[in-house]
Formats: sequence, structure tokens, C-alpha cells
Amino acid sequence: MTVSGTKDDPWVLKTPPGSSEYTMYRDEPADPPALVCQVGSTKLTYHLRAIEDLHEWLREQGGWVPLGAADEQKDAAPGTVEAFGRSPDNPVGGWYGLRRGYRGRFAMYLPPLLEELGLAELTHDARNNRMRASELGADR
Repeated sequence: MTVSGTKDDPWVLKTPPGSSEYTMYRDEPADPPALVCQVGSTKLTYHLRAIEDLHEWLREQGGWVPLGAADEQKDAAPGTVEAFGRSPDNPVGGWYGLRRGYRGRFAMYLPPLLEELGLAELTHDARNNRMRASELGADR
């Protein structure tokens, strides 16, 4: 059965280490269109375009990239997925996270979605996970 990625039929995902389950769905009518990530009672939102933007960036990197997930209040390590998710040089010119105070953790919650969509490969170790654009998603 295929998931539609809507509020009524969200993706059910696990963090890269497999330690926590969460859901994500598209909210296209939002302004800007958003990805809604529900982690327990906490709701995080990201620009919907993050899916394609992150995939394109991974393709440009040409190999494995460390995730480097970090809360908004902590600095992101250079060259990581988390750093891309908040860089002034990315396509949105800064944070993909839309909810102030909850804009971090881009590299914790977006990579499993890209893996689910077939756009990326992801390691699933206890720590220091990495991702790369998948061969399947190379022609998209």
C-alpha cells in the first residue's frame, strides 16, 4: 500500500538510528507550502521544497555527506546536511525550518523522508549517520 503523504495518510518514519518514530505530511495550501513533522506532541514545519532542494544538493555533493543534526540553538558542523538546511547560500536563503525555536533538526527528520521517497540512501547507525543521493533518484 502506498502512502499519499497527506494529513490523513502521513508517512510514518523513523529517525536515522531507528530510535524514534514520527510522521510527516505535505501541507501544500500553507503559505509557504510546508512539510509538517509530528514528533510526539511537538510539531515542526519545513519548506516543502526542501525535498527537491536537498536531493539536488546531495547530487551536487557526489557522495556520502554527514547528517550533523543539531537543534536550532546549536551551530551546525560545516559540510553537513544540517548546515545546508540553514545556510544563507541554500535556495531559500537560510532556514528551511519555518517555526522559530523549532527550525533545527533538519538533518534528523528530512533524510528518512528522502529515503522513503527513493531519492537518497541513508546509513542507520547509532551515531554519525550519512546520506547520499540514490542512484534511483538520479534521473528525477
